[in-house]
Amino acid sequence: MELCSKKKLHALSLAEKIQVLELLDESKMSQSEVARRFQVSQPQISRICKNKEKLLADWCSGTANRERKRKRESKYSGIDEALLCWYHIAQAKAWDVTGPMLLHKAKELADIMGQDFVPSIGWLVRWKRRNNVGFGARHVVAPPFTPEPPPPAPTPQAQLPLSLKDFSPEDIFGCAEVPLLYRAVPGRVGVCDRVQVLLCANSRGTEKRRVLVSGLQAAPRCFFGVSSEALPASYHPDLAIPWSEWLAQFDRDMGRQGRQVALLLAARVVEELAGLPGLGHVKLLPLSAASTTPSLPSSVVQAFKAHYRRRLLGKLAAAQSERASTSLAEAGAGITVLDALHMAAAAWAKVPLQLIVSSFVQEGLAPGKTPLAPHKASEMPPVPGGLSLEEFSRFVDLEGEEPVSGGCKEEVGTADQEGGGEDSFEPLPTKADALRALGTLRRWFECNGTAPELFENFYACEEEVERLCCL
Repeated sequence: MELCSKKKLHALSLAEKIQVLELLDESKMSQSEVARRFQVSQPQISRICKNKEKLLADWCSGTANRERKRKRESKYSGIDEALLCWYHIAQAKAWDVTGPMLLHKAKELADIMGQDFVPSIGWLVRWKRRNNVGFGARHVVAPPFTPEPPPPAPTPQAQLPLSLKDFSPEDIFGCAEVPLLYRAVPGRVGVCDRVQVLLCANSRGTEKRRVLVSGLQAAPRCFFGVSSEALPASYHPDLAIPWSEWLAQFDRDMGRQGRQVALLLAARVVEELAGLPGLGHVKLLPLSAASTTPSLPSSVVQAFKAHYRRRLLGKLAAAQSERASTSLAEAGAGITVLDALHMAAAAWAKVPLQLIVSSFVQEGLAPGKTPLAPHKASEMPPVPGGLSLEEFSRFVDLEGEEPVSGGCKEEVGTADQEGGGEDSFEPLPTKADALRALGTLRRWFECNGTAPELFENFYACEEEVERLCCL
């Protein structure tokens, strides 16, 4: 009989909890009386009173599921919030958001934030429940419309009335030309080692544009046989950034998304672009010529260079371990522009979202609340072994040092090499070479105690190589 008289656990939904709070505020009912009305225990009503502010905040947010009875916090709260922010942007722009699209975006955000996370269907279902997201009629794409003709060519004078307040933080982009000594080693700066890197990201860190690398060489030998579409970054055979082509592509990309965005640029660059044909979706916001504020936060550029230098040191150390007699300078001379392109793309991907957000806000380049805590915002790569913090900091900022004279291995060659055609190049790898290399790499992993997680990335690479070999 005692077991039958025991109360069955009854959890209240968010809507019912708000009703409890209203009854307690507006009537003279006690907690016990309210508990009897809702058929729950008095301690449960007491807990609701203690969490009053949080419950009211969830209710007023409009995004919480009001029928949920228990709120379980996500293990990946940062990804949860970033995906919800992107979803609201997509909803406002009437994009056709689907489940696979959300899964892909969640994985992309996780990679940007440096978290080892693979979203599943179950995670997506729970995310939708937590945030009251559903794919109903209100999310259907708006009917097609005829795009408006682009406005006349903008001039710096015509753009002056525009301000950051005219754009949402997700639509404010900053970009920077970064001079980079792509193969310089600590203590030695070569005269032919310089390239220009163009970086661009929005103020929320959710969108990073493809890296553009500009160099002196029109056709570096290392690019022989390489498909430009397969590269993670673009290459331009001139140290000057091709602003007109780059902006035209940026404008087309934003037009396909139906967006109007702002691009922060130095006044000098905007003046050079005065004769550029009209941009329909990208508005140039020139910074004052007297301003010391960069068009992309300096801490973001510094983080990119630090990640690049750390990756470069790793490659140099690997080259030295392969050939014991190789000096650091000789290992550096073996770094090609193609290597630099890959390392620049990898370094840009490692710049964390939190750092970008806080840097834009701190430097006044985007509206926002107080920046993130320093220990979260200043996420820089660890100092490589063998270097002190001061030595690594100096290595990161090598561009300010005077280069030494001397030839460059990749740029200087004999007349026979330059005129010998394809015979002077290393033969291209075959399908058999690729498959053998996979077997060698897997065997090396197996014999050197590699973490099991790395095999997941290896399997994906192996599957893609096998697919390409079957084409």
